[in-house]
Amino acid sequence: MDPTEPTSMPIEFRHKEKCIPESLLCLCLKYVVHNLKIICLETPEAYTLHEKLILPEQICDKLIEMYQSNGFEFSDNFAHLFKDTTRTRLSSVHLNNSKLVTDVGLEYLLRHDLKKITLTNCPKISHKAYTNMFERDSNLSSITIRPNKKITPYYDFSSCLQTSEITNSKKAPNLKHLVLESVDKSPESIDNKYISATLDNLSQLRILDLTYCSGVGSLQYLSKLTSIRSLILFDVDNLQENNAISSICSLKSLVDLDISQNHERFYENEDTVLAQIVISLPNLKALDISGTNLAGKGRSLNSMYESLSGKKSDIPGLEYRVDNPLEFLGLYGTKHGACHRKNIPAKRISGNANEEQLFNAASSSMGKLRFMKNIIFDFHRIFMKQQCTKIDQASDIVLEILDRFVDDKIIQLCGCATVYCILRNKDLPFLNDTTVKRRIVTALLTAINENPQYTPYILRNVCLSLFEMRIPQDVMFEFNRLSKILLNFIFTPYYDAHDHGFHMINSLVSEANKEQKNEIGDAGAIKIMIGVVKQYLNRRQCNCELVGAWSTMQNITAESPKNCERFMNENGLKYLIKCLKSFPHESILKWHMFRLLNNVAQVKNLRPRLMKTYYVKTISRFLFSFDYDMEISYNAVGIIAYLASDGRKAWTIRTPFRYRILYRMKIAIQNWNLDVDLDVNYCSFESILELAQIRHTPHCIYFAVWTLANLTKKFPQKYCSIVIAEGGLKIIKELLKDYHILNPNYLSGVIYSLAQTVIKQCLMYQYIKNTVEESSK
Repeated sequence: MDPTEPTSMPIEFRHKEKCIPESLLCLCLKYVVHNLKIICLETPEAYTLHEKLILPEQICDKLIEMYQSNGFEFSDNFAHLFKDTTRTRLSSVHLNNSKLVTDVGLEYLLRHDLKKITLTNCPKISHKAYTNMFERDSNLSSITIRPNKKITPYYDFSSCLQTSEITNSKKAPNLKHLVLESVDKSPESIDNKYISATLDNLSQLRILDLTYCSGVGSLQYLSKLTSIRSLILFDVDNLQENNAISSICSLKSLVDLDISQNHERFYENEDTVLAQIVISLPNLKALDISGTNLAGKGRSLNSMYESLSGKKSDIPGLEYRVDNPLEFLGLYGTKHGACHRKNIPAKRISGNANEEQLFNAASSSMGKLRFMKNIIFDFHRIFMKQQCTKIDQASDIVLEILDRFVDDKIIQLCGCATVYCILRNKDLPFLNDTTVKRRIVTALLTAINENPQYTPYILRNVCLSLFEMRIPQDVMFEFNRLSKILLNFIFTPYYDAHDHGFHMINSLVSEANKEQKNEIGDAGAIKIMIGVVKQYLNRRQCNCELVGAWSTMQNITAESPKNCERFMNENGLKYLIKCLKSFPHESILKWHMFRLLNNVAQVKNLRPRLMKTYYVKTISRFLFSFDYDMEISYNAVGIIAYLASDGRKAWTIRTPFRYRILYRMKIAIQNWNLDVDLDVNYCSFESILELAQIRHTPHCIYFAVWTLANLTKKFPQKYCSIVIAEGGLKIIKELLKDYHILNPNYLSGVIYSLAQTVIKQCLMYQYIKNTVEESSK
């Protein structure tokens, strides 16, 4: 949107672009912001662009936008990337909710020949820096300053005490769009001297936004703005005093006027005041009087204007516009329910009388935090009552509100609850759009990140929302941030909400790759889960949280030797044994714990730490366990197989005897049903194929080929491809050639038969796959 063109509808509905895939540039930059080492050297102090790398304007502007929209907070470190103006170039900078950027980082950005700059809720940027922006490039056409607190220049820095210094220092003659929110009143002066001085010589200014400013006085200083077309005075007090209304009425070039209020403000002779405004401003097309009494009490008995067309106005002060209706009229929260009236001389109306009015209210008030708190409640209300018909438009507005007001707890709580209501409409096509889903996930995670004191309540809403999506497919792109959020939440005193956190983190790690599992391990996942286990052991209480902790550790350690070692180093084995003793009848708990032990046993350098008499005896007791079908027995046998695979010398304990344990292991496998649906999730058969090559202990081979035969038979689509890709067919064929090495003992025949089954299943899978590929050509 061109900043020189005022509008009462600042938001564009993004759903209109839902069928347009992301550009290649956006996809590339999205990858870059998640992997900054591609373009820079990362240190704790700053990010430094790699030597000989030059980034043009189109990339630099978009890089800052993508960095923030993907959940990262802009900081001085990141701003350092743009320090060298010979290798980077910026023209437009928009910083939102950046609590880590200071005057130092802003200085790097201001070195560039900027045309637009927006600073929204950047609390560490000083008022001095705000003023210094005017001393920059003559090309600046748009400045937006939306702080999270009052700008108090007269108290916070002495250089602004002399307004002449402000006037003389300005070098922004081409400024056309200025948003200067929350400037505090001037001491001992009716008019705001800071605003007045700032506006000097801005002859090209067309849009001025003084939202939340105090002590604006008579506004006579606006008369110097000869090109002004849009004036926004939201929540500016006492406009009827000091002739401020008269000053506004003198701005004949005005097209848009916003004098709305968050709380109901009462004007004296309200009908007359409104009539004065519309008569004095002949070019007026958009007027926002929300939160005031200017709409009057209804149609006046004594009309001030007689329409030639016979049209009537139920808003007395707008009788003069019945034949020339306004393009937009803001009536949200007006006294006497003005938005519900029938005859209103405007083409578009904001209010809460119907869905369309509410859309207009949100779209025209997107920068008004105090309005948004009420508007988000209205959206939640219409969704709860299932009264919303344009859900795609509503969702865009709700997400926009969440994005803009990330640190407002009320908006985030209500907004996340509203998103849940939206996601329940699964049959709507726009909710299948990847860009929309990712925007929803990012907004929800930001809500948790920015409001830690309300995490339990927001997390509950967030998890309920995410469970309406495809987990984990739709959230894996935010794996790192989501996993860390969940870990921080799990070890808090809000036990009633923990089941949401455990369920979500388990869904994530079950699909994570090795690198991601190591990252979540680096974040302290094992230590946190052991802490949860300790808590419930002390209470002698087995519940979903305790099960969740073991399930999470079992998933994190799968095919991750680093996390297995972390488990052992945190005395995990000690607490596993304690749980077995304390909760002997909890089958699901035992299932997760034995799967975890199986993961540990696959790590060769950790097996000596399992080779203790007490541990081996405990494990062997479950060789014939048929709890949870045969899952516990399967994992117990697997642990013994890995321990035995290191040979006789590695069996360093006197009891139980190795040959007796192996015999029991063989009997256990013979009792298994080859057609059972084994509940395991192998991403690789590397450890199983290693067992298949152990010639000194046939029992290890027996376990390996039974596993391969079962999985390739029951789940050929998934597991035959893994066997083939990892060279499993070659290993099994070599086993068939060498099986006589096993001696003519009791295992050679059954191993041969199982190996044949694996080969048969894989060859059949390959044949079907090749046939399908040929037919599709």
